[in-house]
Amino acid sequence: MAAPVEIVTEPALTLQLLAWVLAGSLLGCCSGLVPGLHANNFAFLLAGVAPSVPGPPLFVGCAMLAAGVVHTFLNAVPAMALGVPDAEMAVTALPGHRMVLEGRGYEAIRLSALGSLLAVLAAVPLAVPVTRGVTAVYPTVRAQLPLLLAMIAIALIASEPTWRSRFGGLLSLALAVVLGALTLDLSPAAPLEAGGMLAPLFAGLFGAPVLIDAVRGNGIPRQDGDGIAMSRGLVGLTAIAGTFAGAAVGYLPGITAAIAAVAVLVVVPDGASDRGYIVATSGVDTANTIFALFALAAIGQPRTGVLVAFDRTNAPLEIPMLLVAVVLAGLIGFVLVILVGDAYLELVGRLAYWKISVAVLALLLVLSFLFTGPVGIAVFVAASVVGLVPVRLRARRVHLMGVLYPAILFS
Repeated sequence: MAAPVEIVTEPALTLQLLAWVLAGSLLGCCSGLVPGLHANNFAFLLAGVAPSVPGPPLFVGCAMLAAGVVHTFLNAVPAMALGVPDAEMAVTALPGHRMVLEGRGYEAIRLSALGSLLAVLAAVPLAVPVTRGVTAVYPTVRAQLPLLLAMIAIALIASEPTWRSRFGGLLSLALAVVLGALTLDLSPAAPLEAGGMLAPLFAGLFGAPVLIDAVRGNGIPRQDGDGIAMSRGLVGLTAIAGTFAGAAVGYLPGITAAIAAVAVLVVVPDGASDRGYIVATSGVDTANTIFALFALAAIGQPRTGVLVAFDRTNAPLEIPMLLVAVVLAGLIGFVLVILVGDAYLELVGRLAYWKISVAVLALLLVLSFLFTGPVGIAVFVAASVVGLVPVRLRARRVHLMGVLYPAILFS
């Protein structure tokens, strides 16, 4: 007869864990709401501050993971309300922003929250078998990575509806690849040691064009109901697609959440449309946190900025405790993104949108300078020009993700 399983609880330890997770979640909420603040910049800021934080390294690590998870929930809000994403949200920014302009912003926020939460819940049981599977096929995937990226790029260009938009997609991809080749390896002196060129690149490619056009626009219309016009089965299917894409990010070097999100667009069913893209791509970066944690435990290599910051704290890899922190943070993030997201949309809707656009453009310039110095401002301007190309030629902005191809192919 099997021995009974005894569950031991320590109230003091549980309260400590909850306090640290809540503190990290609130920090991630604040960072996620800053337009143009890339997750890697935030992670390196955490890495610089963490050693001076008093407390057990394990709990400090739990707070950092919680902050990273909640950041992936809340960064959808400025992407949808203002059209200013970080790299992970770049693919879903346009569908989400488009839903806001259609008066369906509350629904878009709930779809994003569902995608992230379902990805967390799916990633926990999948982490162990996926770890075994990915380590087995990794050498083959890595060897065929250039072919895989080429196939994704061709499929996305071919899916454009007109010859004009196909030309726009091809031109956007080419310009983005050149821009990435010229800028991604730069390491300019900057006031903050908090990352590289991703902040000005993605702020210019994806944020500035929306803001420039918004200066002459009529602002955000009144938002209607928050009901979800998408079947539960399709929500679940697209969330699972995002979860597996997040696994690729967690284990394969050079594959970023942004590139994985592009791959998701190829496999998501046509019936999913904008809503499915939001669910799937919102789950990519959130699931990545869990898979990257298992990758760190399995192969000793941190695959994300947050895990690099976590590794620097010398926190013990107590996987059960860390998973509890991640799941708790996911639940907190789900609630926060709905409460804060709705209020965020209402606030933006009440203000003069041209003033918001000018203010956010100024903020993006300031962030570019803080993270990458004067060179970052020049990169931001160049990226903004390239970012206008698909907009003017009626092509999807997803082709601009080619800016990351040079780093992936030559890493």
